Amino acid sequence: MPRPRAFDEDRVLERAREQFWATGYAGTRMDDIAQATGLGKGSLYGAFGDKGKLFHRVFGDWCTAVVEVAEGRLTGGPDAEALARLSGYVHLMAENTASDIERRGCLLAKGVAELAQHDPTVADRSAETMTALLTLLRTEISAAQRHGDIDSTADPERLAALLLTVVRGIEAVGKAGLAPETVRNIADTALALLPVRGGEERPVTGRGTARET
Repeated sequence: MPRPRAFDEDRVLERAREQFWATGYAGTRMDDIAQATGLGKGSLYGAFGDKGKLFHRVFGDWCTAVVEVAEGRLTGGPDAEALARLSGYVHLMAENTASDIERRGCLLAKGVAELAQHDPTVADRSAETMTALLTLLRTEISAAQRHGDIDSTADPERLAALLLTVVRGIEAVGKAGLAPETVRNIADTALALLPVRGGEERPVTGRGTARET
């Protein structure tokens, strides 16, 4: 019978995530993770496999959390509140970026930029995450259309893709150094351009304050 692990797995994964997040995949050695977690390399290999497998675990958990945050903001509730839910989610993402004074960015974006071209696991997991986010946004846009807050003749798939690009792009330009207020204004402008019934445009406000994982 295998012996039970004498460490907190969630805590170890959290510290491994922080190390990968700070120094990237290529810049992180198993020695670094061992020091960060307080475990010997033998214990790390035995519990999680090599560095690649450990990163896949951390990256997968992060992607799951990103989708769960979106689900918490975008699912449930009446159609009459769908536009407000969309606004809250987009502003939440902008606020997270604006308040990231260390400019570490998102581990999802960092992992994709560094590894997706050569790592099928990272590429597939990131594509799955983007598809899930797109579906959530499209569902809320369709709900807002049913209520009449967004023009019913607009293509919800295209609008969802636009908002997803804005949300993920905000993270990129914020990390590159755009001022926090500029980042917030990007979110305001994108939401203001959503087509309302009759083809008019109107601003949508209501900036979020909660944090994304």
